[in-house]
Amino acid sequence: MIRNGSQVTYEARSDAMIVHVGGEIDHHNAAMVRTGIDEKITAERPMRVMLELSGVDFMDSSGLGLIMGRYALVKRYGGTLAVLDPSPAVLKIIKLAGLERMVSILRTKKS
Repeated sequence: MIRNGSQVTYEARSDAMIVHVGGEIDHHNAAMVRTGIDEKITAERPMRVMLELSGVDFMDSSGLGLIMGRYALVKRYGGTLAVLDPSPAVLKIIKLAGLERMVSILRTKKS
C-alpha cells in the first residue's frame, strides 16, 4: 500500500476492465488517478468497467467525483460501471452520498 498517494493497475477480462485502486484518493492525487483511468477507458472503450476499491484506505469527496465522472464517461460509450469490493471506509462514504443508487456495488470477498 502506498501512503499519501494511490496506486492504479488495470486488468483486462473478456467481459470487463477492472481498475484496481489502492492507497488514498483525495484532492492531492485524484486528478492523476482520473487522467490515467480516462486514457485507458477512452483507448479501449470497454463495455463494463469495475473500480476495485478494496485497497483504498482513505477517500474524500474527490473520490466520489472520481467514481461519478468515470460513470458518466463509461455511460457515454454505452457501457456500465460498478464499484467492486469497496473497503469499509469507501463504502461508508458512498452510502453517505447516496451514490449506490447510481452505481452498482459488487462484493466478491467475504466481509
